[in-house]
Formats: sequence, C-alpha cells, structure tokens
Amino acid sequence: MLYARLNSSANTPGAYGAAPGAGNMGAAGGHAGSNVGGQTMTDGDSEALYQLMVELFSATNREQALAELSRRRDQNPDLGVALWNAYGVMTILYQEIIAIYPLLNPPALTMPVSNRVCNSLALLQLVATHEQTRMQLLKANVPQLLYPFLSTTSKAKQYDNLRLTSLGVIGALVKYDSHEVISFFVATEFLPLCLKIMDIGSELCKVVATFIFQKIILDDGGFHYVTSHPKRLHTVLVILNNVVNQMVAMPSGRLLKSVTKCLIRLADNQKAKEEMREGMSEHLRDSTFAHVLAEDVSYRRLIYQLLVKLA
Repeated sequence: MLYARLNSSANTPGAYGAAPGAGNMGAAGGHAGSNVGGQTMTDGDSEALYQLMVELFSATNREQALAELSRRRDQNPDLGVALWNAYGVMTILYQEIIAIYPLLNPPALTMPVSNRVCNSLALLQLVATHEQTRMQLLKANVPQLLYPFLSTTSKAKQYDNLRLTSLGVIGALVKYDSHEVISFFVATEFLPLCLKIMDIGSELCKVVATFIFQKIILDDGGFHYVTSHPKRLHTVLVILNNVVNQMVAMPSGRLLKSVTKCLIRLADNQKAKEEMREGMSEHLRDSTFAHVLAEDVSYRRLIYQLLVKLA
C-alpha cells in the first residue's frame, strides 16, 4: 500500500530531506494491485502518487504536485493516511494555507493562488475523511486554520472557492455524527461563521454550510448550544428565514430540503416552535415553491412534517 511505502521511507534516515536526496529512494516492492472505486490500483499508480508527494518538498515542483495529487485524490483510499503520517507533508500543507492569510484583508487573492490553496485543502479533506486520521486532525486543531477563509466576505470567485473548499473539509468531519467533532466546532466558535455563509454565501456554499449546521443541531450538545440562549436562537431562525426568502428568485431544491430539516429539528424546542409559528417565512406555507413540491416527493414529506410539528 502507498501508506506502507511512505511509512517505511519516513523511518529511513534522510528519506524526506531535500528533493535530490529523496529521489534516490527505492521502488515499491510487490506487484499486487488494489481495487479502488471498481478500478484496479496498480503499483505504477501508487508509485506515481508517491513521487508526487516527494515533489512537495521542492519549491519549484510543489504547485504542480499539489494540483496533480488533488486531481488523483480518489485513486488510493490510503492517501489521506499517507499524507498525515509522511514526515513533513502536513507541515507543507499548513504552510500553504497560512501563507495566504495576508491576502485575505484587504482582498488581494488571485485565482492561481486560490487554486493552489484549494488543492491543499482538497488533500486536507482526505485526511478529514479517513477514519484513521479524522480525530487526529481534529485534536491538532487543524480546522481552525480554515476559519480566516470562512471569515472573508468578498464575492469574487477566488474567495468563494476558498470558502467552499474549506467547508468541504469541515463537512467531511461532521458527516459521521460524532459528538466529539460537534463539540469541537461548538467550542471553537465555528457557528457564527457557518451562519454568516448561510446568509450571504453563494448557493453551493449555502448548501454545504446548511448541511454542517444541520449536523451540529442533530447532536444534543449542538442543539442545546443553539436553543439555550434566546438571542442566539432568534438569530438562527432569522437567518434560516433569510435563506428561504432569498430562494424566491432562484429556488434550490437541495437548499430547501436542508433548511426544512433544520427547522424540523429546531421545532423540538418549545421556544423555537413558538417563534416559528409566528415568524416562519410564509414562502414555506404558500405556493411559492409549489414546483419543487411537485417534483420532489421527499421535500413534500419534509414540509408536511414541519407543518404538522408547528400545528
């Protein structure tokens, strides 16, 4: 496996020094391939990924290596583990992320620089997805490195891509319904960033941010955090209403379903239910989204469930 290859090389003196020395590392042994997504992962494929990781240590080759590793990230199920355990590789990814902080405010980020960082974030998402490295990434407080990206407000595409890819990393962490993961994001004040993107982000960013928020409130700890403070609960309900009202001009079935699921969950709280009865967007009650209801049976069930809860 790729991970085994990198792990053994990392224990070899000088294995991850300067790129010229790294080029002297031997070839992987064995000829057996593995199956990834229905395709056979050959030793040649593994060797190519391995060499790309070595090239990360070259300032000249790093940008191309990041792009190519990101493009091939579905080729090997162990790539996230390999990235985490290979000596120096995670430090390189952190450096790539931190290096653009000065370009965030005032906005000075170019599209090529944004693409380069997004490639680093895509590799970070592999680490966040893998069961062997997910909690280690969290315990190292790595997600907080992404918060400055989520704080940006520029609507330029390069910033939107940065926010969307950062949300992808966080979405990969929360989708496994871990109380420890949710507690981390509650404790590190992620929620205000998430709500802001739900309110003013692009459609795709709204979809991912609302999914993350839904996961947070499905957890008992996250639910208590949101509903235990009247002002916080009111802010959340106002933002969810804003999201619905913004969809009148350009409806999104995915986003409508996510918002409705959030409202259904919040209706488990009596104070939230009372406020929703009085102030929930009328667009969820009238025929504004009738075409979505007509086309999507699952959404019809959700909106019916919500209205029954509020009855």
